[in-house]
Amino acid sequence: MQQRTINRVLTGVTGAALAGMLVGGVAAASHDDSAPKPDRLLAQQQDMAALNQKAPEKKAASKAPAESRSKSAAKDSKASASKETKKKADKGPKAILSGSTTASYFWDDGSGINGDTGAPASGKPMQKGMFASPSWPMNTKVKVTYKGRSITGFVGDRGPGAPSHNGVMLDLDTYTFRYLLDGGKPSSKYDAGTGEGHLQDVKWEVLSWGSGAGTKGDPQPLG
Repeated sequence: MQQRTINRVLTGVTGAALAGMLVGGVAAASHDDSAPKPDRLLAQQQDMAALNQKAPEKKAASKAPAESRSKSAAKDSKASASKETKKKADKGPKAILSGSTTASYFWDDGSGINGDTGAPASGKPMQKGMFASPSWPMNTKVKVTYKGRSITGFVGDRGPGAPSHNGVMLDLDTYTFRYLLDGGKPSSKYDAGTGEGHLQDVKWEVLSWGSGAGTKGDPQPLG
């Protein structure tokens, strides 16, 4: 009887010990699985740092092509505008003959005022943009420029007379003369309203020859 009692006690102790060992093992296993190891934590931190570094790089990389395309489009637009401006300039009339001279002014409308010699030789009424040349064909289209200001007109009369032998090869209407001088307007159509009677070094450009009487080429003195 004592032996059976001893055996039951040993059995109970052994079972309790085995149960304790099993519980301890499960707890240890659970503890090992849930608690990250130091090297695992370091690896995770390194992975996160790498991801954070790649994200801005990817964003910057995607932004760079867009900026490049924008700059390229702006450059192409500017080049196109420049070509268009040049194309328009090329369409304008080009000078077939050019030079410079001293210019005087006149307004001949047949009134006889201020030495008026009669109606213009071309038969057209006196007007703004009508010039007088000693030799060029009537209706020749001429552009005159002085100090950055320009006017385009036509030959509609003969003149100046004697001054053309001294190098004054153009007579400009009073409006053109005054505009070239200072950008202003004459005090009356017969008087430019300034003490200046001549403009030196006026640039002239023949844009097209007229079909009327006269001689093409460099201007020649009247007579």
